[in-house]
Amino acid sequence: MSGVTPEILERLQALREAIRRHDYLYYVRAQPEISDLEYDRLMQDLTTIEASFPELVTPDSPTQRVGEEPMEGLVQVAHRAPMLSIENSYTVEDLQKFAERTSKSLDGEAVEWVVELKVDGVAISVRYENGLLVQALTRGNGEVGDDVTHNVRTIADVPLRLYGDKIPAVLEVRGEVYMTNSDLVLLNKRQQELGKELYANTRNVASGTIRLLDPKLCAERKLRMLVHGVGVCEGMTAENHMQFLEQVSSLGLPPTPHCKCFATFSEAVKYCEEIPERLHELDFEVDGLVLKVNRFDQRAKLGQRSKSPRWVIAYKFEKYEATTKLLGISVQVGKTGAITPVAELEPVQLAGTTVSRASLHNADEIVRKDIRIGDIVVVEKAGKIIPHIVRVEAAERTTDLPVFQFPTHCPVCGSDVAKDEGGVYIRCTNPSCPAQLREKLRFFATRGAMDIEGLGDKLVDQLVASKLVTCYGDLYRLTLDKLTSLERMGEKSATKLLEGIVASKSRPLSRLLNGLSIRHIGSNGSQVLARHFGTLDAIRQATLEDLSRVSEVGEITAASVYEFLHSDYGKTTIDDLVALGLNTQEPKSAIPTGEGIFAGKTFVVTGTLSKFSRDEVEDLIEKHGGKASSSVSKKTDYLLAGAEAGSKLAKAESLGVKILSEADFIALLPTETAAD
Repeated sequence: MSGVTPEILERLQALREAIRRHDYLYYVRAQPEISDLEYDRLMQDLTTIEASFPELVTPDSPTQRVGEEPMEGLVQVAHRAPMLSIENSYTVEDLQKFAERTSKSLDGEAVEWVVELKVDGVAISVRYENGLLVQALTRGNGEVGDDVTHNVRTIADVPLRLYGDKIPAVLEVRGEVYMTNSDLVLLNKRQQELGKELYANTRNVASGTIRLLDPKLCAERKLRMLVHGVGVCEGMTAENHMQFLEQVSSLGLPPTPHCKCFATFSEAVKYCEEIPERLHELDFEVDGLVLKVNRFDQRAKLGQRSKSPRWVIAYKFEKYEATTKLLGISVQVGKTGAITPVAELEPVQLAGTTVSRASLHNADEIVRKDIRIGDIVVVEKAGKIIPHIVRVEAAERTTDLPVFQFPTHCPVCGSDVAKDEGGVYIRCTNPSCPAQLREKLRFFATRGAMDIEGLGDKLVDQLVASKLVTCYGDLYRLTLDKLTSLERMGEKSATKLLEGIVASKSRPLSRLLNGLSIRHIGSNGSQVLARHFGTLDAIRQATLEDLSRVSEVGEITAASVYEFLHSDYGKTTIDDLVALGLNTQEPKSAIPTGEGIFAGKTFVVTGTLSKFSRDEVEDLIEKHGGKASSSVSKKTDYLLAGAEAGSKLAKAESLGVKILSEADFIALLPTETAAD
């Protein structure tokens, strides 16, 4: 190697290691440390050295993403382990039946369940040997797939060499190759400039691109990959799926995001019902969720059918798309001041209904998707969630449309707005804003708060518009004369409303706290604080440290409560309600007395119990002086473990927490209680 000095070799190695590290931080951790320009300079330095000394170029060098000549044709290769399909389900009832079959097959063993996004792309298997990428195959028929190694090597978040030191001898991962919505927009812009046909969706692009014979064309289309499964491996130490995802992440491979593990199937299903509301945050398409048994030894016991494993099921939700025109963007002000943009659409049929509005969620989303009034947009409805805009058909933008300017002042009261520190929401800073007041009053009257019968949405609008109610306290200053002065308000309805308002004065402290719409604190947090302190006066006197030390009250919630209680608005509001005679105490029966057989003891309940519901057993614990918590820590005295106890049981065992069965717990109760 003429002219190659130790200094050049050292510089070459340092550049490659730096680039791999920055790839790992960018694609896997989403925590880039340098700018794109700085990254490009590193890559240029490496390219210059390799151009001067071509004998130093190696297949795993970061410069070799696109090195192959076009293929003459794709070669079919047998999978070392079959790539099976997944059983589909469309209802919670189907999921429940699957869980029951799984539990029966495992003789009632506790099962941890993993919930994962089902990315709408192309299934792929990628194999590494001694850290080097050696082969990538499509799923094909499950037994045999197409060799697309030449194209997978062009995917930026697939490392050519695994990152880190503890690299397994053989690592085969299964995943999904996909395209982001934003990259589809850019691709269609290029297609339009070239006078070529536009692509309808990201899945079709990914499916066609990964099978191209020329890797340079594949590289231009910027495919991505996420890992969600394991194939044939040698040297992996993971005993379950979550550990596997952690390990592949540490090796530089991007795992599927928003993947969570749950101790019970019911908790997993609850997450399945919640996650669709967050799909708008993703820049890629998802056509469902996947539920998997976490532990590999249990998967082995369950085995597989001819076409699908018995330890996994897909929960698919119907997705409907339509293309329409964005006529305008309006904004709404919520009870916490959050200003939410709403898309006003040219009416279009979607899932059997006419859609004329769609959520835009926040200002950042408008910028990220480059949404402009007058654009042709793709609107999607998945499951029961509110329609949202997937992407703009940028190629249809024939004129230079103006960028949407988010309000710099509240559109209702004109007050300044401010963006949450480290967050995405922009809020009106005036707590007395009429729009906030309307939403706050509506929530204040709900069953989970003050439960004021007769105070509906339309009446709230009237009360605020007429300025009869400008704060919570004004509700309690309403009279029959004031109410009957409102349009369509008869004496009978007014009398009934006044009775409901008077009755609400006796609601417990926890309901009052919840009704005040303090940011970051819901019904559970309100109940925790009310039970811990007992009175509103005690909460008001508590320091920030006192609030933070309360179990299940995090630092963010504690700071929000403290700030509210000590703000001019908070002090005025509470002083007013106290003067009006509202109850400011939590019932004695709801507050642990510090006496009883469980006095001073903290319990965590996990799994499914046969004789009690979760609420019933936690009430029993508190009735006998104990405290029920939702998380296991060093302060936990007992873990009450029912069927399907999972991660909390493992953590309790690792911390040396005493484990109680349901029978053990019953044996601790007084005879008369246990008999009940």
